[in-house]
Amino acid sequence: MKKAFLTLFVAMLTFAVNAQVKTPQPSPLSKLEQKVGLTDVTIEYSRPGMKGRKIFGNLVPFGKLWRTGANKNTTVTFSEDVTISGTTLKKGSYAIFTKPGASSWEVIFYKNTNNWGTPREWKDSDVALTTTAKVEKMPMKIETFTITIDDLTNSSAVIGILWENSYAGIKFSVPTDKAVTKNIESVMAGPSANDYFAAATYYLSENKDINKAKMWIDKAIDMTREQPRFWYLRQQSLIHAKAGDKKGAIQAAKSSLMHAEKAGNADYIKMNKDSLKEWGA
Repeated sequence: MKKAFLTLFVAMLTFAVNAQVKTPQPSPLSKLEQKVGLTDVTIEYSRPGMKGRKIFGNLVPFGKLWRTGANKNTTVTFSEDVTISGTTLKKGSYAIFTKPGASSWEVIFYKNTNNWGTPREWKDSDVALTTTAKVEKMPMKIETFTITIDDLTNSSAVIGILWENSYAGIKFSVPTDKAVTKNIESVMAGPSANDYFAAATYYLSENKDINKAKMWIDKAIDMTREQPRFWYLRQQSLIHAKAGDKKGAIQAAKSSLMHAEKAGNADYIKMNKDSLKEWGA
């Protein structure tokens, strides 16, 4: 009898542990991802509903700090520095807190994102940026709390906060023009020393056209002549040797050895000495 009771108890306990009733969340989580120009913007937030309630000035009091959503902090992540109201906000993740008002909202980007609701202890040192957003009345009601990224251009967008019949927009600018201009100038200037080095070493390792590899590594060396790189010179010696230019290989290996000794790199010192011995230098 005791054994049967114990078996039944274990079975009931196992059922209680494994049985998990899944129901919809009252404020479901949402994740919004948007590329603005060349900047990735991600917003994560929970979405409460009106459910017949008066929201602003009642459920969400005017003039008091609000988590701007439900549950865990609403967060925004920028992959690059952005500008809001003329102030730079460094790339990274921030909690968005607000103080709603009838005609405008105070919007706060807060460094500590690990809060459930508003922080128990508010730290001014964690305030990365504060701005003001004008409130616009909408002709229809939005049942579910919503955040959007709209008015997209190559260099800006607007984070929109919508609920009940209110809309508050926060415009931000991204450094697209600076990044594109730098990229254009780099490409138009031609391959860099690193590009030539990478192409040459690839051709060497894959037994491709060794004469092309020789031309590319020589260009890489020439472009870094004022600040010689012993690892570049090492590859130059190997490429010249494979191309049948023993004199050039020895000269490059000696130069690589000299700079490796200055840098105190034992591995390259040994490799160059071994090659020089092999090539009869």
